[in-house]
Amino acid sequence: MASASQSEGAAQELPPSRYDLSTYWGRVRHAVDISDPRTLFASNAQLRQAIKLVNGYKNGDVTPHPGGPSMDDVWAAKKIVDSTIHPDTGEPVFLPFRMSCFVLSNLVVTAGMLQPGLGTTGILLWQIANQSLNVAINSSNANKSSPLSTSDLATSFALAVSASCGVALGLNATVPRLTRVSPSTRLILSRLIPFAAVASAGVVNVFLMRGGEIRKGIDVFVPKEQSATGEVESLGKSKKAAMLAVGETAFSRVMNATPIMVIPPLLLVRLQNGWLQNRPRLTIPVNLGLIFATSIFALPLALAAFPQRQSILASSLEDDIREKAAKRGVTMLEFNRGI
Repeated sequence: MASASQSEGAAQELPPSRYDLSTYWGRVRHAVDISDPRTLFASNAQLRQAIKLVNGYKNGDVTPHPGGPSMDDVWAAKKIVDSTIHPDTGEPVFLPFRMSCFVLSNLVVTAGMLQPGLGTTGILLWQIANQSLNVAINSSNANKSSPLSTSDLATSFALAVSASCGVALGLNATVPRLTRVSPSTRLILSRLIPFAAVASAGVVNVFLMRGGEIRKGIDVFVPKEQSATGEVESLGKSKKAAMLAVGETAFSRVMNATPIMVIPPLLLVRLQNGWLQNRPRLTIPVNLGLIFATSIFALPLALAAFPQRQSILASSLEDDIREKAAKRGVTMLEFNRGI
């Protein structure tokens, strides 16, 4: 970390995070910051001020000192920037689709999908709503070096919706026919149908929405400290890095969906057979509370599964990139995985 005693005017390196991103728990603490809903209340003026402070620190124009900005102020500003600005475009992510709004945006949709007794129309509508939100979030937070065209986006959306609705309706028709299991087991299985639909469609959604990255590749960079210019330098687009980035993101989506779609419905079944039996009006508020509490804890754990700015061996990539890296004497390259 840069020292506060550095002279003003000298460029100061600011690490990607105040936490150790090479460790899982360091990434969890960083993910808590970027998914903190409180950053949503930052105004445009506060965002501009945060960007100015972070850039000023990096350029050496701002040096933390008593009576002035402290390192805590710099890190607080960076938290606002990281949770708001897309790392590839440098532009703010549309508010409902930021990771800091992920829990709130998903709360209503998840609660709708977990409502007991949904008919065919209800299942279809909530699955469409869920996949629409997934498309928007995946697209907004994807690596932007190989964006999808509008037609590809529409095709991917239609396929993702078809996958989620097919799984949900198929399981919804199958579970009641399981006559060899007890009614209580059938009830539990019926409550887990949304999880199966969301988990399977979530994977399909990520691969479809980020299919352009797999087909075209994503930029891989020489680390700044090894670049001749002192700035990150792209050595080209790698399909192998793209496949890794998209695969890891899909897995993290399943990690996030699993506790949210499993724990609340199972707890609700227990509560409806006990404490909620004489309090039916509290069923929806309790369900929403369970979903919210589970989501707040699950999201940082899932986001931290893999580093966002990730290193990869140049020798594991395409021949042309491997040759360029060898000429520069670079063994490790970097890429933005997206989230």
